[in-house]
Amino acid sequence: MDILIFKTNITHPAHLSLVKPHIQKISGVQRWNVDIQDCDHVLRIEAREVSPRSVETVLQSAGYYCEELTD
Repeated sequence: MDILIFKTNITHPAHLSLVKPHIQKISGVQRWNVDIQDCDHVLRIEAREVSPRSVETVLQSAGYYCEELTD
């Protein structure tokens, strides 16, 4: 299981319901959550064989900013 971490502009609980169907379309995603209280509005995804670029592309096509956070 991989854990992917992203900086986003998902800032409100209502955004979560808008993002949910897009994230659910990504094959391999097991769990996900967004910390809207964090300054980077961190999206954390637990997945198998999911490319960070695919997550970024899906969220950006849905109108959200998404950038992988690396060490």
